[in-house]
Amino acid sequence: MVGDLAAVADKKFTVNAKTGPVEVTTTDKTSFKRVSAENLNLTAATAGAFAEIGVGDGLTISALAAADGKTLNARTVYYVTKADKAAKAAKDAEAWRVRGITGKVISANTQTNQIVVETRTIAGSTNVTVTPKDGAKFLRYAPDSIRFDEAKASSLPEVKAGDMIRALGDKSSDGTSFSAEQLISGAFQTIAGTVKSVDASKGEVTITDSQTKKDVVVVVSETSVLKKFPAEQAEMLARVQMMGAGGMGGARPVGGGQGRPAGGTPPVAPAGGQPTAGGGRPGMGGPRSGGGGVDDMLERLPTITPADLKAGDMIAISSTKNGTVGRINAIKLVAGVEPFLRAAQAGTGGGRRGQGGVDGGFSIPGLDP
Repeated sequence: MVGDLAAVADKKFTVNAKTGPVEVTTTDKTSFKRVSAENLNLTAATAGAFAEIGVGDGLTISALAAADGKTLNARTVYYVTKADKAAKAAKDAEAWRVRGITGKVISANTQTNQIVVETRTIAGSTNVTVTPKDGAKFLRYAPDSIRFDEAKASSLPEVKAGDMIRALGDKSSDGTSFSAEQLISGAFQTIAGTVKSVDASKGEVTITDSQTKKDVVVVVSETSVLKKFPAEQAEMLARVQMMGAGGMGGARPVGGGQGRPAGGTPPVAPAGGQPTAGGGRPGMGGPRSGGGGVDDMLERLPTITPADLKAGDMIAISSTKNGTVGRINAIKLVAGVEPFLRAAQAGTGGGRRGQGGVDGGFSIPGLDP
């Protein structure tokens, strides 16, 4: 059983497992093993003690069901401390900030072992050719999730045009090529529309999709990120986008819509070393790629709730492509986006569909998962 420690007292503790809270009882015969956040393989665990365990620690427990059928009698408790998890998450975040890129897959070629990725900054975009290193680790986000710990093992053939991808590795001096040691991809969509109604108690917002003109129910969960652009800031950024798209100001800079696979460092892995459960903050994606990017800006925007939205507001939403028609689970929901949508429509006269679910070649900063 795997989960995070929720409460501890008198040699008993409550674990938040995927199936819900589980009560665990320990005895003098229970063995405690400390696992390093840097090496989650249980075979590398060292001797630990009950006294070291605290709320927020990640646990993997070998146990037998008690006679009451409601609790577990622990034989061995493997744990990663909350402090160790936080330190590892900070270290990983810094690595992705410095050595990571994020973008949209333009093409993936299994013959040449290359992926062409469009990376973006507020001012524009450029293409980067990503080449996985020998032995590079591929992961793919699970449906309706951007949690790093819920991602599944993947491979280059699963990477498709239109996917969002994050890669960790080394960028060339001119920024046009990238050698990747770790890649995580997923199929996402972004749409924009007008709020039709809000049911704050259910966490549901019904919008009229700007593209299809059909109603879409947007489900907001505790892991969804809800933000709002102040009007003046949105107007300024939309003008910058129009200038960049029009070719003003020279070449478009190499960047990346920053984001991080969510879930941070998993608490403990099974003997094979693969993570099985996660800690850390859900929602915003994990290690951050590049410094001072659009996701950094997005995090600084005012946070809102569904109750702050009203009929007639324009919002934009990112979600995974789950195949469900008329209903999506929000990863990010951003309000105050009217200037970006107007700029997109004015830029091409409704010609081509751009990022952010709107016509035109403009993105809504930070909306990509």
